[in-house]
Amino acid sequence: MFDFDMLGLAPALNDALKSANFSQPTPIQNQAIPLALNGHDILGLAQTGTGKTLAFGLPLIDHLLNQPGKPAPKTAKALILAPTRELVNQIADSLRVLTGKTKLRVATVVGGQSINKQIAFLGRGTDILVATPGRLIDLMERKAVDLGSVRHLVLDEADQMLDLGFIHALRKIAPALGTPRQTMLFSATMPKQMEEISRAYLTNPQRVQVSPPGKAADKITQSVHFVTKPEKPGKLREILSQDTDALTLVFSRTKHGAEKLMKGLVADGYNAASIHGNKSQGQRDRAIKAFRAGEINVLVATDVAARGIDIPGVAYVINYDLPEVPDNYVHRIGRTARAGREGEAIAFCSAEEVDLLRQIQRLMKIDIPVASGTQPEPVEAARSGRRQNNRRFKPRPPNGSAKPAHNKRRRPRRKPAA
Repeated sequence: MFDFDMLGLAPALNDALKSANFSQPTPIQNQAIPLALNGHDILGLAQTGTGKTLAFGLPLIDHLLNQPGKPAPKTAKALILAPTRELVNQIADSLRVLTGKTKLRVATVVGGQSINKQIAFLGRGTDILVATPGRLIDLMERKAVDLGSVRHLVLDEADQMLDLGFIHALRKIAPALGTPRQTMLFSATMPKQMEEISRAYLTNPQRVQVSPPGKAADKITQSVHFVTKPEKPGKLREILSQDTDALTLVFSRTKHGAEKLMKGLVADGYNAASIHGNKSQGQRDRAIKAFRAGEINVLVATDVAARGIDIPGVAYVINYDLPEVPDNYVHRIGRTARAGREGEAIAFCSAEEVDLLRQIQRLMKIDIPVASGTQPEPVEAARSGRRQNNRRFKPRPPNGSAKPAHNKRRRPRRKPAA
């Protein structure tokens, strides 16, 4: 293990790290930063909350500080792609802490905000552009940004971008980038398609992995409560009442469900807010800011926030509904136990979700400890069994001679007499 000041970073970066109370790198930073400083392409695998932003941010900024000259209008020297607005803003905020005493400019482009303001800002050029793929393509089609000067590309949380159709966007964006360039890809999981992206867009990458894909942070305590659907609201309130001051993040599967759950909690006196796809970007930003400041202590969210919340003080993550994609469970619970802290992840599982739980446990290669209840028979399996038992089997006609009723030949209509 080394200290940040042993890396030979630019003095401005060392000063920024000390001001932000960063002294020793995390394992992913420990492995990735020296390789990236030497110009290697990086394929980084680590669960959320392990410090991936600094792992690519520090070498990226160091390289840019050694490249004199201002960016030309509409251009960028480095591009960082991330799947959600929240994550884009989070990355940009972290980078601005590091570039505060330099002349480097950091710009963000995301959907849900004024595209005209983004066009105006990009018109002056920027050193680092952090973007969601969809809005970036909009700006490219409007000729508002020229990516030909980009010599550093970072793909953050690339596995989630795959889920959102990112591969199609990358095929449009990559040809517009400058060459040669350094590319760094970071992901919490490693689906097969990620290997294909690595081969297509990275050149002799150095693979950095600090934990097996699908593994949660070591300091997260996990548990599952087997409950029926109608029992979930009561169980949630029971758990929230045990530590009323703790910051708790509650995940719902749907936007409607998240809003309904939040309103019910507020009606019962809980200090709660919600973020989901039906909220404007301003509403989402305000909710996260209030949650970060402790002005609200229960935030109900859909998976739109699973990778966009970097709040070290989150004590509990409650999966009110289990996610339909097992990888999302890992990203959800990664919102707690961040930056070396401890945290607790609690899951509710109804009969309809038993199969989802099994998929999650298979991915993580663990059995999540049962806190209460008994695992029910999966609903779908029970229904399938009933259908099998009640099905009436008719003897099959010999040689398949029988034909479905809708295939029977019909008599042609008689033409009316003249």
